[in-house]
Parts: sequence; C-alpha cells; structure tokens
Amino acid sequence: MDRNIRSVDDVLELMDSLFAPGADRWTSGAGSWWDGFYADRSKPVPFFVAKPDESLVSYLDRGLIAPGRALDLGCGPGRNALHLASRGFEVDAVDLSPEAIAWAGERAREAGADIRFHRGDAFAEDAPAGPYDLVHDSGCFHHLPPHRRVSYLAFVDRVLAPGGHLSLSCFASGAMGSELPDADFYREAGLQGGLAYTPESLRWIFSELTEVELRRMRDEAADSPCFGEEFLWTALFRKTR
Repeated sequence: MDRNIRSVDDVLELMDSLFAPGADRWTSGAGSWWDGFYADRSKPVPFFVAKPDESLVSYLDRGLIAPGRALDLGCGPGRNALHLASRGFEVDAVDLSPEAIAWAGERAREAGADIRFHRGDAFAEDAPAGPYDLVHDSGCFHHLPPHRRVSYLAFVDRVLAPGGHLSLSCFASGAMGSELPDADFYREAGLQGGLAYTPESLRWIFSELTEVELRRMRDEAADSPCFGEEFLWTALFRKTR
C-alpha cells in the first residue's frame, strides 16, 4: 500500500505518471524521444533552420530588451542562443536532448560563439540557476502538461532577475496544437502533440508578470534571415518585482 504523497513535488510526479510513457516530452526521461526527432537534420522541420525568432530580433532592435545574462530554454539546435551571443548576451542554453545539444555546440563552434550548453531538465535542482535578465522559450511551454505550468511559473520566478524578461513563443489556438480542456489531457493520457493557447489564457497564466507585447509571430519567407511562423503566439513579459 503506497502512501507517498506529502509535497507538491510528489503530486506533480504522480500527475506525470498519469500519461502514457510515449507521451512524455517534458521530463529528463524524454531525451531519447527528442534525440530521435533531431537525428535526421535534413528533415523539413521549420525550426531546424539556423535563424533566430523574428520576435526576438524585433525585441532587441526596438530596445525592449538589452544585453545581459540570458537562458535559452529548450534551445534545440541553438539558433536563438547563437543570436543572443552575437548581440552581446552571456548565454546559457539547456535542452533535454543530447543530440540537440551536440548540434547546437557544432553551430556555436563554427560561429566562434561562447555559449554554455547544458543537457538536462531545466526544472531540476542541478539546472542553470540564474539570475537571468532574459529567459527565451521558443516552443518549450506548449509541450508541458497542465500541471507542469506550476513548475514553469516557479522556475521563471526563481531564475528571472527583477526587471528581467520572459520571451515566449507557443502554439496559437485555431492554428496549431490541441484545444482540449486541461482535464481531458489526463483522460487521453497524452498531449496531442502540444497545447494551443489563446491570448487570454496566456495573460491569465502569466498574470504575475507585466505584459510588454503579445501578438502572432510574423510569417517569414524562406530567404528571410529570421524564423517566423504564423501558427505561433509570441509574447514578452517583464518581471517587475
């Protein structure tokens, strides 16, 4: 007879276990799934390109964020980490996948960029600790199950410096991702490829932060120096305390 729940972490881990093992995209055990995803670098995956998010470039060009210490959360092949380093940031980048980290490291060496790459779970105790002036998340948040928003918000609050910014890109409702109610993901035991969000839901979830901008990401042409897909929301929030 198991009676092993006595903390919030215990509850979160229990809820993790309600999902089928193959649905896991967010715990440290998901690295092998992402390794398979990144193994074929020739796949026509939009974000395999070595281009930064158009939103991130826009924030920098307009002076909404300034160089400082940055964390690229779920960095994948490192395209945004590389851009941040080129714009004067001191960059940490973390991803669950050794394959993604290896690819990102190759790109960094080719560019002569000094980036600290970390393989592992950003929410773990041994993850980069901050404080950071910028946390940039391009596609991590929408792969979290509803209960792990608790972990995400606690993480952002812990590592983001007062006055720092969270830059976020995630699936847009009506364009990409599942629109099931939160409870139904537990009944389905899977995340249906990722969660869609409305602007209202993002504003509510991140209501402890100050909204700077929230809009659809601009679609960028193939010859653009930036990555952009209209099926994503892009948002910039500031920590004011």
